[in-house]
Amino acid sequence: MFNYNPGAQEPAATVKTSQGDYRVMVSRGAIEAIGPEMRQAGVNGRAFLIADYAMFPLLVRRAHEALERGGYETHALILELGEEAKTIATATKVYEWLAEQRAERTDCVVSMGGGVTSDLVGFAAATWLRGVPVVHVPTSLAAMVDASIGGKAAVNLPIGKNLVGAFKQPRLVIHDIDFLDTLPRRELAAGWAEAVKHALILDDDLLNTFETHAEDLAALSGDLVEPVIRRSVEIKAEIVSADEFETGNDRVLLNYGHTIGHAIEAVTEYGTYLHGEAVSIGMMVAAGISQRQGLISEELVDRQRTLLKRFELPVVLSDVDPDTLLEATTSDKKSRGGKIRWVLLRGPGRATTSRDVSTKVVRAALNDVLVS
Repeated sequence: MFNYNPGAQEPAATVKTSQGDYRVMVSRGAIEAIGPEMRQAGVNGRAFLIADYAMFPLLVRRAHEALERGGYETHALILELGEEAKTIATATKVYEWLAEQRAERTDCVVSMGGGVTSDLVGFAAATWLRGVPVVHVPTSLAAMVDASIGGKAAVNLPIGKNLVGAFKQPRLVIHDIDFLDTLPRRELAAGWAEAVKHALILDDDLLNTFETHAEDLAALSGDLVEPVIRRSVEIKAEIVSADEFETGNDRVLLNYGHTIGHAIEAVTEYGTYLHGEAVSIGMMVAAGISQRQGLISEELVDRQRTLLKRFELPVVLSDVDPDTLLEATTSDKKSRGGKIRWVLLRGPGRATTSRDVSTKVVRAALNDVLVS
């Protein structure tokens, strides 16, 4: 049975990496303690807060004041950081600002925003002066349970997503659950896609919890929101600690739904689907492949579809050419020798990988989600 404990003590998880261990703090009002937490993490110097414009002014001011109360001289840069801005050009704006501020290696960069912010600011931190400390303050659910943990930092190219990047582990991650109250319902649903993914691939008990309480969780209602987020964070932390650089068989499982999901984002030029929405459709394709490969029953495919729909996530795709979409999957970073390493289900809460998936099977699974 899933262990519900709303009164659990922080941290939700400690991520163990070659670049140093770091804690992930999860609670309502967590931002107020960012100063002392950064001190405990050994972060000194000035704080350069880089935030998504969507957080301005109220949440940015709250973070800025909390940093200064913690004794950090703080400077802020506000940028519009949608997926279309996750580029080298935007990273250059960050570099130029840091240069103007004379940011040094002993200073710290603080990212505040969604997954794009975590990725882009993490990339800038990894490359500015060959690397400066970074602290993540994710403000979207997707960033909390996924992008802010694990050190993957990157920008997109026109031909594909996250093709230029680095592994840059943060010194600290602060999840303030209060920030989720500001999210539009669509963005919140997109974040739940990543948490549901964790349950589908690694935790059958968590999957049962999602199925029992989907509507309450989707609305951030009830006392299970924080424990469920904490469990999702714990799963991500465990995987990253076991397979930091995605060289083994653990971390790649987190890419369930992402091969097709990233391709959908690329062919629609990152303007039609939120990341979690694209991943939701990608999970349906991956489940369809899994069923055709004899790994799971049609019942589990239907079970996944029903759950995603209860979180108001898309499970079908329209106005996309299947050949163009299949071509886009060839840019997948998990490809080796031209063969994609597909992440597939082999049961509820159980995942595996396979390079032995024919184009015919992929096309058939893709046809299941295409509508005219």
